[in-house]
Amino acid sequence: METHRLVLPGDLNHYGSLFGGRLLAWVDEAAWIAASSEFPHCQFVTIGMDRIEFRHAVGDGTILRIHCERTKRGRTSVTYKVEVTDVKNAPTVPIFQTNVTFVSVNDQGVKTEV
Repeated sequence: METHRLVLPGDLNHYGSLFGGRLLAWVDEAAWIAASSEFPHCQFVTIGMDRIEFRHAVGDGTILRIHCERTKRGRTSVTYKVEVTDVKNAPTVPIFQTNVTFVSVNDQGVKTEV
C-alpha cells in the first residue's frame, strides 16, 4: 500500500522542519490502513515500532511517499515495513523507515487470530 502526505506549516517544529511526532503518526496510520485493508475482519492495535531514526530534516511543502509492505504474519499479529521518501528530492533514499507491528483484538481487548 502506498500513500502520500504534503508537509504543511502546521506540521513543522520550532526549527522549521517536520515534527517527528507528526511523521510517526502518519506512519502508524498508513500501516494501520494497510493492515486493515488486507485483513478487514480484524480490529488492529499498534503494539510497536522498531528503530526510530530520522535521517534528515524535511521542510514545508515536501511531498512524502509512505510505502507499506507486509513482512510477517503471525497467529494474532502482523508486521509491516514502512519506508518514507521525499517524492521530488530523493525518491529512492528513505528519510525514515521502520517496522510497525499490530495485534488483532476483540471488543474486550483480547488477542484474536488474524
